[in-house]
Amino acid sequence: MDFAMTGVSPVQSLKQEKSGGEQTEQVFHRLHLECRHHNKLKRADVLQITADSSQSTENCAEEELVQTFIKKLLLMDYRARYIKTKETTEQEHTQQKDNDSYDDEGDFFKTMSLANEETSKSDPVHPMDIQMAVFHCADSFLKQLMVTKLSQCQYALPLLVPDPFTQHIEFPLWTFRQINKSWKTFDDTGEIISKVQSVCKAETPMVCFFRFGSVSSSKSQLMNSLINEKHNTFFHRNCPGSSRTRVLMDGVVEIAWYCPSGKNTDKCNDCVAFCNLHGDAGDHEKQLEILTEMSSVNVVILPQLNRDDKNMTKVEKLYKDSKPLICLFAEDKSAVIQTKKTKKYKIGLKDRNQSDVSEELRRAINDCLSISSSESTSIFRLEDVSKHSDIRVDEDDDEDCRMAKEAAQQMMRLLENKDLTQIKESFLPCQGKLWHQWSQKNKELHRPQGSELEREISIKQTELMDVRKQQHECVLSDFMKVFMTQIYPAANYVANKRAFFLKWLGIILDEFTSADLSALHHKYDEMWSTVLKMKENNDKSEQLIGKQTELEKISEELQAATFGLEHILREIAQIYESCSSVKKNKKGLQFHFSSLPSLAAEMMISGFPLELMDGDAAHVPLIWISAVLDELIRKLGDQRVFVLSVLGIQSSGKSTMLNAMFGLQFAVSAGRCTRGAFMQLVRVSEEMKEQLKFDYILVVDTEGLRALELAGRSTRHHDNELATFVVGLANLTLINIFGENPSEMQDTLQIVVQAFLRMKKVRLNPSCMFVHQNVSDTSAREKNMEGRRRLLEKLDEMTKLAAKDEVYDAERFSDVIAFDIRKDVKYFAQLWEGSPPMAPPNPNYCENVQELKESIISHASKSDGIMLTDLKDRIQDLWEALLNERFVFSFRNSLEISTYRRLETEYSKWTWSLRSAMLEIENKLQNKIENETIHEVDEAHLQRELKEKSEEVKKSMTKFFEKDKEKEILIQWKASFEIKIKELQENIVRETRRKLNEILQQRDLKKEIDAQRTHHENTLFEKSKELALKLKDKAKDEETLKKEFDSFWEQHVKKIIRDTPPIKDIDILRDVKQLLSDINKSAPIDPRGESRDIFSVPCYSDYVQLKKSSGFTGPVRNLYRTGKEILGVALSKEDETQIRMLVNEIAHETDKRIMSFNIAKMGYNKSYIQELTGYIKARILDHQERPVKYVFKNEFFMDLVFSICKRANKTFTDQHRLFREANDPVLYMEKKREEYYSVFQKYCQGATSAAIFGEIICQKLKEPIEQSVYKNTAIDLADEMRTNCESLNGNRSKLEKHILKTLAEEEDFEKYMNYIQNPKDHFKSFIRDEVSQYITDKFSVSVLPKMKMNMKLLQQKIMEAAHESTEHVKMNSGDVDLWLKCFTQKLSDVLIFSEKVLSGVSRDGVDDFNLLEDVIRKELPSVISGINSKFSTVNLDYKYRPDQILIDHFCQCCWVQCPFCAAICTNTIENHDGDHSVPFHRVDGLKGWHYHGTQDLCTDFCTTLVTSDKSFKSEDRWYPCKEYRRAGDDYAEWSITPDFSELSYWKWFVCRFQKYLEEHYDKKFQGLGQIPNEWKKHSKQDAIESLNKYFK
Repeated sequence: MDFAMTGVSPVQSLKQEKSGGEQTEQVFHRLHLECRHHNKLKRADVLQITADSSQSTENCAEEELVQTFIKKLLLMDYRARYIKTKETTEQEHTQQKDNDSYDDEGDFFKTMSLANEETSKSDPVHPMDIQMAVFHCADSFLKQLMVTKLSQCQYALPLLVPDPFTQHIEFPLWTFRQINKSWKTFDDTGEIISKVQSVCKAETPMVCFFRFGSVSSSKSQLMNSLINEKHNTFFHRNCPGSSRTRVLMDGVVEIAWYCPSGKNTDKCNDCVAFCNLHGDAGDHEKQLEILTEMSSVNVVILPQLNRDDKNMTKVEKLYKDSKPLICLFAEDKSAVIQTKKTKKYKIGLKDRNQSDVSEELRRAINDCLSISSSESTSIFRLEDVSKHSDIRVDEDDDEDCRMAKEAAQQMMRLLENKDLTQIKESFLPCQGKLWHQWSQKNKELHRPQGSELEREISIKQTELMDVRKQQHECVLSDFMKVFMTQIYPAANYVANKRAFFLKWLGIILDEFTSADLSALHHKYDEMWSTVLKMKENNDKSEQLIGKQTELEKISEELQAATFGLEHILREIAQIYESCSSVKKNKKGLQFHFSSLPSLAAEMMISGFPLELMDGDAAHVPLIWISAVLDELIRKLGDQRVFVLSVLGIQSSGKSTMLNAMFGLQFAVSAGRCTRGAFMQLVRVSEEMKEQLKFDYILVVDTEGLRALELAGRSTRHHDNELATFVVGLANLTLINIFGENPSEMQDTLQIVVQAFLRMKKVRLNPSCMFVHQNVSDTSAREKNMEGRRRLLEKLDEMTKLAAKDEVYDAERFSDVIAFDIRKDVKYFAQLWEGSPPMAPPNPNYCENVQELKESIISHASKSDGIMLTDLKDRIQDLWEALLNERFVFSFRNSLEISTYRRLETEYSKWTWSLRSAMLEIENKLQNKIENETIHEVDEAHLQRELKEKSEEVKKSMTKFFEKDKEKEILIQWKASFEIKIKELQENIVRETRRKLNEILQQRDLKKEIDAQRTHHENTLFEKSKELALKLKDKAKDEETLKKEFDSFWEQHVKKIIRDTPPIKDIDILRDVKQLLSDINKSAPIDPRGESRDIFSVPCYSDYVQLKKSSGFTGPVRNLYRTGKEILGVALSKEDETQIRMLVNEIAHETDKRIMSFNIAKMGYNKSYIQELTGYIKARILDHQERPVKYVFKNEFFMDLVFSICKRANKTFTDQHRLFREANDPVLYMEKKREEYYSVFQKYCQGATSAAIFGEIICQKLKEPIEQSVYKNTAIDLADEMRTNCESLNGNRSKLEKHILKTLAEEEDFEKYMNYIQNPKDHFKSFIRDEVSQYITDKFSVSVLPKMKMNMKLLQQKIMEAAHESTEHVKMNSGDVDLWLKCFTQKLSDVLIFSEKVLSGVSRDGVDDFNLLEDVIRKELPSVISGINSKFSTVNLDYKYRPDQILIDHFCQCCWVQCPFCAAICTNTIENHDGDHSVPFHRVDGLKGWHYHGTQDLCTDFCTTLVTSDKSFKSEDRWYPCKEYRRAGDDYAEWSITPDFSELSYWKWFVCRFQKYLEEHYDKKFQGLGQIPNEWKKHSKQDAIESLNKYFK
């Protein structure tokens, strides 16, 4: 018999082929699955984003068949069975070309006759072999996914599957567990009823088809005509891609269900199962036995059988069976024949019309089914197949699956006989009323009203804690205990076991709730219809109100009855949040609550969705989400993710689309739509990571906008919240529009546009795509263009509306977001190809899904996504802002803030590089100036010196801005920071030039002093030399020599003192007092007794008078209007701030001037005090001439001068002491005495002139070496401390954190007030203390080694200079002057040592330069040793220290203070762009704010104040705190974000120093400003720990 005419895999042809086992192996080999039969394919493998998953495929190579099949199947594309290979396509083309080449008739017919002689080797792999090969190589979860997708494609499913190698029959019951079928039928009254049932539980009749022998007709094709003639439910020989060889289908039984739609065109009136046994039934007795036993009707196709045929016995047995039998005879031409009594039918197939046969068969089957139902014969139930012996049931065979099922059933037994609407309340108590109550109170907390803000907040926080305690005290139900036991890792549950358990629990819960939910939905629909009709009839009666109340009640019942796995996980979230809040484990919990987030993270990794926003409570459980994400980061690392959000109205096909696109398991049934927002991870394969730059796609699916379950509630606000939340989270948002209903579209668009507008205002830049589903004709280009035009018009219209709401200037949607109407709008075909429930998915829809996926991947490839840590912060930022209602005003972009902080840290490093480089240049040039090798310094020269470091910093900046992971955020600051670095460099150069020019001027001014000192020194040398020559013969008498020298020394030093009077001590405060008395002769004062420290006064009202033009004179008093809830202070807060800023600015400038006097080198002069006084007076007068309402009393000037000079007293004194040590002849000469005696001895001993000269050089080098070592060590130490000192190794914010920590540890109120009122001074003082402490602590391990190292380097350079000078003199036949000139020039960069130092020293007889070099080599170590001995007891107040270097670095930044609480702007750039801001504000009472008309100090934080209805007074006007910027000046330049970012630190501070603050401001924390009790619970340790939030 011809193969093409005899059905599939006939016995005859198999005999000619290789054995069955070899054929099977060959199929697996060709599909590259040979190793996968044991190492199973996993669900996660096929769901990850791969290169091929993001590309559409028309045909593929044979090795790609499996991936292509799986990809198309996941897309629900039923053409997954019709894949062509490239080889087949090429073969077809080749054959066509070859056939065209035959000119000869004989050749042509010869080719035809040879066609069937080709071996099966050239045949493509049969499509069903691909399906079954994947099925055999898949693990349980992938099999289940496959079968679920096959069912969605309306394909028949494998029911009984022989193992291809052992032939053991398996019943894959597990794979059916997620499949539900819905259909409509008629009840006894003729009413249409809808049914939704799991196929495992559904009880239906079953019609079984099989054949005996080989027949020419296709059984599968005939079955398709009965189920859906337009769709190949069962694959048959005439399907595209079918081939002659089919290896893996023999003995396989497939099942499909016919589901009626309740219409007259239905082929059957009820749901019917159809089973198809592939291959010859005679060869598969076990399958035949099971099917015939369970079937309602048997249909057998028969060839012409002989009596002695082995199959004849089986046919006769069927005939004798009481079940209806329909025999189709392949060789018979007769129409249907029915036996009258035996329910047997005979139908001929030969030469008959297929449609006629199909119709006869359908009628016969329906007749048999009607007879069967009346006689109550067998009803088929899928689960019952497992009762048959000798077959493997996958659920029983897999121990993990079986144990998980038992555990899930154990849980469900606890729910038996319970009212579904009461179950959640009983078994999951934490997430019900208590969680909703907590959510509501939390929203109230973030939206405070009334006058006593902090007390109200404290009360609310206490109430929130009470709810948490109640949650914590809720008894842990046995239901939850069993669940916890099953998912906790200690239960030896590997991921596979846990996954089985969770799947089983979900399946059984769905079964448990489906019937009740279906009834409630039906009830809801009926009531909704009734209410709609009454509304249409304008019925406004009480009856309508009653029906609406009833509808609301049903809605609440629906909500209560909805019970799934997400509710159990929600309960776990609330158990965790309550335990975290009370910091105690829950009673009955078998393990510590801190393990719970780890379980949820494991579930996310394995593909389960995590609830992000609880749709019932409309709240985000932030504590839980943050903890889970932390665990996710711990397990995966801080991965980069691309966030994809989906928005659209309810039941618009969002979840179905995501399921098709990514294989996600979001709920898609109408029985339970997605509530809230869920997020799920989709892994990116390794080969795609390079292209995409991230590791996962995080998909966020949302409950539908305008959800029916929320009918009657505040849907618009809820929708806006939800849209803003998910749009803000996403890198890309898909907006799903269903159908072409303009009103529905308008509602969705308005919500979405408003969300995007909010993102624009807070500088988040997400992208969007519109997906227009259920469009009738997606191929009509013109219609699509028209649709796009209409959509754009609508978007522009919605933008204008939203812009009004959000007070923003936007005319078009493109003003809000980058949007390409041609690329960013996708039209989707209708989901179904035909009418459900039997319609398969539309292939065009599947293509649209694939195109959308490609667009998303393409879009994602241009995005950097977001790190998981940043995502965690973004979730918190968005939710906190939404809680505050005023989203744009409240939003804090933590990612942007943390990125800016990192930029500031880098900026700190760049500026330090430039500063430290310039310090070295300055040091080198200062040496040259002192050595008189240079006589001018210009900026161009300094720029050239700094160029190398400048280029290095530029490269570092470019790299940071271009390569950093957050470069898209950083770009907004790139230009301004480049300008700032350039300005800083110019400032450093300018300042260095100024300092060096001052040194030049001072060098010239002190030439006389230096010359005089040098003259004295050299005179002493010469005189001592003369004395030594006289005493040469007594060189060995040490005592005589010493006596003679002492006498000589005393005599000559007296002469020097007579010629040069000694330098006296100074008394700065006496000079100041005298000067102030001279200025104010009319009112003499004693500043010591009466002056106040102007830096620590609480307010300045006693120091000012109102200007006469204002109509008032005399001291300013509290001029307030009445008004209980309004804030005000004496001398408006702005005035106080202005004066304090003036004081600080004057103090800062006077400090600089004092340093510029260079008293250590130039000495002290009373004119300095006059200069400072004149400057202070000028600044005060200048300030008064500005538009201020006051003038200063004279006391202000007096106290300010005295306070500044008192503070600078130590600087003056220390500098003067250094000057005395260097220039007072008595002190200076006494220091030099030992050096002179040493030289004197050498003269006496007859040393040569060269030796003496070498000795003198070494003595003269001592002080320059010492100076140089201190300078270099100071620079080195500053550099080291920038690395190793915890408080100084970051930016200014980190330094402030350490200052606050130190203040808390010391608990010194005066220091606190200095920090609050004079922050810059306090910072400087703190840096000095840190440096002193560091030097003390690290002296032996760091400071001293650095000094010795610098000394060693100098020693090497000196010896190199001596050697090179000697060589130079020899080469040029020079003299001692040339040697000295060369020697000093070589050292001019590193030491202050010039020829003039030795100008008066006799050089006669110095001509042995080798000896001179040797003397220096020999004597220098003893000089070094002498300096070393001084280092061991180093005076920490020595003249060269790192303090000022670090102060210059840290304190050149923004010092503007918050006008409410005096917090310091944390920006590290002075005069920066944009608003001032701080991460955490303080209590306003710290600055003296109090309630108007009372003595009550404020306890408000700025961040809560700006959310309140309070007002404050500025410049005699009142402003609402919510609109604080309207007050102008400092207020307008501050960004104060309304939130609850309050540090425990300041609450503790107020409680700890309450009395001190009250005394300081002469006010009380009472009444409206009473300190909340909750604040008193904060310990000092809590306060210090809270600072870690300040700098992460």
